[in-house]
Amino acid sequence: MNQALDTEEQSKDRYFQELAKTAEAMIEDHGKDFATGALILAAQWIAQGRLGKREDAVH
Repeated sequence: MNQALDTEEQSKDRYFQELAKTAEAMIEDHGKDFATGALILAAQWIAQGRLGKREDAVH
Protein backbone atom coordinates (compact mmCIF):
# COMPACT_ATOMS: atom_id res chain seq x y z
CA MET A 1 0.00 0.00 0.00
CA ASN A 2 1.49 3.32 -1.09
CA GLN A 3 -0.05 6.36 0.55
CA ALA A 4 1.03 9.90 -0.23
CA LEU A 5 2.29 11.87 2.75
CA ASP A 6 0.52 15.08 3.65
CA THR A 7 2.47 18.32 4.13
CA GLU A 8 3.01 17.82 7.85
CA GLU A 9 4.17 14.23 7.40
CA GLN A 10 6.58 15.33 4.66
CA SER A 11 8.00 17.99 6.97
CA LYS A 12 8.44 15.49 9.80
CA ASP A 13 10.08 13.03 7.42
CA ARG A 14 12.61 15.69 6.38
CA TYR A 15 13.46 16.33 10.03
CA PHE A 16 13.98 12.61 10.65
CA GLN A 17 16.30 12.48 7.64
CA GLU A 18 18.28 15.48 8.92
CA LEU A 19 18.43 14.00 12.41
CA ALA A 20 19.72 10.71 11.03
CA LYS A 21 22.45 12.48 9.05
CA THR A 22 23.47 14.50 12.10
CA ALA A 23 23.54 11.39 14.30
CA GLU A 24 25.64 9.52 11.75
CA ALA A 25 28.13 12.40 11.60
CA MET A 26 28.30 12.57 15.40
CA ILE A 27 28.98 8.83 15.59
CA GLU A 28 31.66 9.04 12.91
CA ASP A 29 33.40 12.01 14.56
CA HIS A 30 33.01 11.21 18.26
CA GLY A 31 31.59 7.73 18.69
CA LYS A 32 28.32 6.08 19.58
CA ASP A 33 28.39 7.01 23.28
CA PHE A 34 28.80 10.71 22.53
CA ALA A 35 26.02 10.71 19.93
CA THR A 36 23.67 8.85 22.26
CA GLY A 37 24.40 11.16 25.17
CA ALA A 38 24.01 14.32 23.11
CA LEU A 39 20.67 13.21 21.67
CA ILE A 40 19.40 12.21 25.11
CA LEU A 41 20.40 15.60 26.52
CA ALA A 42 18.65 17.36 23.64
CA ALA A 43 15.50 15.32 24.29
CA GLN A 44 15.63 16.21 27.99
CA TRP A 45 16.06 19.90 27.21
CA ILE A 46 13.06 19.79 24.88
CA ALA A 47 10.94 18.01 27.50
CA GLN A 48 11.99 20.55 30.15
CA GLY A 49 11.20 23.50 27.89
CA ARG A 50 14.84 24.57 27.74
CA LEU A 51 14.85 24.46 23.93
CA GLY A 52 12.27 25.91 21.65
CA LYS A 53 10.85 29.22 20.57
CA ARG A 54 10.97 30.94 23.94
CA GLU A 55 13.52 33.74 24.01
CA ASP A 56 14.56 32.81 27.55
CA ALA A 57 15.23 29.17 26.63
CA VAL A 58 18.65 28.23 27.97
CA HIS A 59 20.76 25.12 27.70
